Amino acid sequence: MRPLAPEQLPTRWPASLLPSELPAGQIRLLTGLLNRVGADGAVRDACRSRVLESALTLALVIRHGQPHQGARSRITRYLERHRHTGNPLEAALADTALGRGNAPVRHEVLAGTAAQVPEFAGVRKRALLHAVFIILGADPAYDTSGPDAFAVDALHPWAAVQVTAVKAVLGRAAGKAPLGAGDLALLASTQRRGIVWEGNLFIHLLVLHALADVPGMQATVDEGLGTALMYQRDDGGMPFVTDTDTWSTVTAGLALHAAGAPRRVLHRVGRHLQDVQHKDGGWSYTDRAQLPDTDCTTVALEFLHQLDPYAYRDPIRRGLDALLDVRGADGGFPTYGAGTPSEACMTAAAVNALSTQSRLHHGIIQSALHFLAGSQLPDGSFPPGWSRSRLHTLFRAHLAANHSFRTFPSPVRDMNERILSLVLDAQRADGGFGQQEGSQSDAISTSYGLIILTGQGDPAPAARATHYLLAQLHHDSGGGITSPPDMLGPRPFPYHVPVLADAFTLLALGHLSHRIRPCRATVPRPPAQRLAPRRHRPSPAP
Repeated sequence: MRPLAPEQLPTRWPASLLPSELPAGQIRLLTGLLNRVGADGAVRDACRSRVLESALTLALVIRHGQPHQGARSRITRYLERHRHTGNPLEAALADTALGRGNAPVRHEVLAGTAAQVPEFAGVRKRALLHAVFIILGADPAYDTSGPDAFAVDALHPWAAVQVTAVKAVLGRAAGKAPLGAGDLALLASTQRRGIVWEGNLFIHLLVLHALADVPGMQATVDEGLGTALMYQRDDGGMPFVTDTDTWSTVTAGLALHAAGAPRRVLHRVGRHLQDVQHKDGGWSYTDRAQLPDTDCTTVALEFLHQLDPYAYRDPIRRGLDALLDVRGADGGFPTYGAGTPSEACMTAAAVNALSTQSRLHHGIIQSALHFLAGSQLPDGSFPPGWSRSRLHTLFRAHLAANHSFRTFPSPVRDMNERILSLVLDAQRADGGFGQQEGSQSDAISTSYGLIILTGQGDPAPAARATHYLLAQLHHDSGGGITSPPDMLGPRPFPYHVPVLADAFTLLALGHLSHRIRPCRATVPRPPAQRLAPRRHRPSPAP
């Protein structure tokens, strides 16, 4: 996600062709994000409440939580407030959890899930949604599951636990034999008092529902519910995960570097990333998780390389080794673990990291770009990834191609031209971009679009996108950005960590700054930053 080097960019643009408010707006956004960097180098922001986990928690409290009536009332009020958000899936979940089940809507939601997730995950996701609605009290007669929905071969640990829990819920609803001892042991192994396994509250709750009627598991379920309620938010709802501290840190770190943040602050971030790197060399979205992922690993590698490739040579080497260990036989890269399906966005992310040492990995990069070009759809987009915005994979694929070649091979050139054509056609009258073709403009999607626009010749589209982003900047002392959530987990459910909107917007403006001819008026200097007091890890329910 790092900016292109000067030699990889076309002729630089004069600052006069871009909004005059750009330097001041960038400084305000940079200052606000600098203030989010803790004394330990981490960038933390709470994952906000979500209907999915709130509904699952309410169902548990109703069945098993007599001591938690206060929590029940707060969750109920949260779900009541979110019944009319305009999101059909959220409305169906909230209605069902509150005892207002709407079976036709539920069936429609189940049938439409496959289009929102990668093809290889479609069967599992339909079974997952079916299980969730059964947990919430819907009629179990509509069965979408088959043997493929419960196959755990080549699944990463999170998916294996999720599939096993879904199998237990659907099997119980269908009157099938209980799970075997091995499956029960797998589910029970995720439960420890006071700890949410892998920081994933969704899987934690799903497992508790799977164990709810199993003889001898009452105490485990009771303890697990108490652990879950440690993370109830002030608005009464429940979040998807305990935190995304590492993902927020690597994304903000790369944005801060692109915007010219003080190096002492950037090295503080770098030392934190050294501390949370796994022994196998990878990084996870949170230091509470043990499963590394390609997304965090690649962005951490890009950041450390940009900051100081010599000082961080050891974590960089180990991270690259971990990344190469998961490479697929098809030349692509998966999100989690060797042997799992390669994905377009993760392949682009891997190329962006490997291109920091392109001479060592030239053949691997070429193979990965071939996979990426072969994954592109006729309209120029890519299959669903981990973002609700189709522009997320587009901007990372665009950077992957441009970081790797000065003269594009034909398939890569064609891929890049289709990306640019789609983005230019997708820009709205207000200068922004939306998550999908029919959605309204938002700051995060526009940031993705602006990164692509900085790589082409005409400055006018980039200027319009910049105008839109600067108009979204808050005028209070914080100077942040508000944008609808776009990150997904599990797919197709979006989750919200507000600091990511600031990070991606600043990253996009940093890309733009690299395209502007240097002059005093266009190179923002952040104010001297006071070192923040040492921050302790926040309590589970901020």
